[in-house]
Amino acid sequence: MSESFQTQAIHAGYDPLANGRASVPPIYASAAFDLGDAARGDALAGGDIDGFEYSRVANPTVDALERRLAALEGGIGAVAVGSGMAAVSYALMCAGEGGGRIIAPTDLYGASVDALGDFLPQFGIHTDFVKDINDLKEVESKIGPDTRAIFAETVANPSTAILDIEPLAKLAHSHGIALIVDNTVPTPYLLNPVKFGADIVVHSTTKGITGHGNAIGGAIIDGGNFDWANGRFPQFTARQQVISNDRAGEWHSFAEKFGNAAFIKRIRIKYLRTFGAVQSPFNAYLSLVGLETLPQRVSQQVASAQRIAEHLTSAPHVTKVNYSGLGYTPQYELVGKYFPRGVGQILSLQVDGSANNVRRIIDGAKLFSYVPNIGDARSLIVDPAHITHREVPAEARIAAGVSDNLIRLSIGLEDVNDLIADLDQAIAAAY
Repeated sequence: MSESFQTQAIHAGYDPLANGRASVPPIYASAAFDLGDAARGDALAGGDIDGFEYSRVANPTVDALERRLAALEGGIGAVAVGSGMAAVSYALMCAGEGGGRIIAPTDLYGASVDALGDFLPQFGIHTDFVKDINDLKEVESKIGPDTRAIFAETVANPSTAILDIEPLAKLAHSHGIALIVDNTVPTPYLLNPVKFGADIVVHSTTKGITGHGNAIGGAIIDGGNFDWANGRFPQFTARQQVISNDRAGEWHSFAEKFGNAAFIKRIRIKYLRTFGAVQSPFNAYLSLVGLETLPQRVSQQVASAQRIAEHLTSAPHVTKVNYSGLGYTPQYELVGKYFPRGVGQILSLQVDGSANNVRRIIDGAKLFSYVPNIGDARSLIVDPAHITHREVPAEARIAAGVSDNLIRLSIGLEDVNDLIADLDQAIAAAY
């Protein structure tokens, strides 16, 4: 029987009988695990069987989170990591390693733009930026022999622009390249990108998934439908010592040994094991607890965000509201296609005046906390140009619509009327 999202958010990926009948996943605060016997230890180290040997590679608490996220996103497997940016970096490097190119929009979270435009090129991975990721002709014009993947956010931060996943996935697959998406803003409750053709999904679990601003984390989920042995990705067909048995003369590549799970296995065995951005068992536990109430939290946050966005469209000194859930936006048809439950809890607004007016609004807000996070139970306010997109070059900030007059809001669980009143008084006092 197919279980609902709400049921899976509480039960998926965890067996109480295998954990001392604990109804809540325990925190396994152990650096290492008994290998049992020599044969089992060898099989674990070579990736022939699943299990736990060292918490840098796998941990039972983290494993429960990974299995639950894979179930909620409709993937074949997941790897939880130390932060959302670790998830983004690992996924892009795993696809692009050895000189590959990535296609991406400029309308991304600031740290992702910095990674793509400035940092990953130091590792031989370069990015071809496009103005509109939904413009298939523009995207296709950037595809070359070294292109490995297209990367975008399903709902962009902070513009809330919606990614038209289905045609983009078809274009990518027609050229043998992968579609990697950041689904942090909607969370799996509002959108499952794999259903529309995305190959790899990344999350900052710090945000809506955990939902209480108390645990940093990230996750990579593999849809299991992409052919990583299609000729564009030599790293998946090359023999690898770590998964082979040279003593017996047995050599394997990731594609040969793991088939459609080659990507997520390479993330765990090469990236997590080598670079070590490990999710702590305690943070995984907090994320598991947060997931249990994800549908209820996000439902209220979306309803409040919609009301606040509508209110701000006629508020004094507000010159523009960015929220794709508003009926008059050019992308509103995509809301019906992908987001029957709403587009998320973040929105942004531009105000008149100068950056000083923005500062006064932020300083004048009483309920909105000045915090560079989203998806929290608390409502949050931030000036992206000075905080979340500070590392982005001015030209790229402008292209992404991030001006000094932009304010981003993440709507929490407070009473929506109290939040509207707080914004009204903060805006009025700033002018």
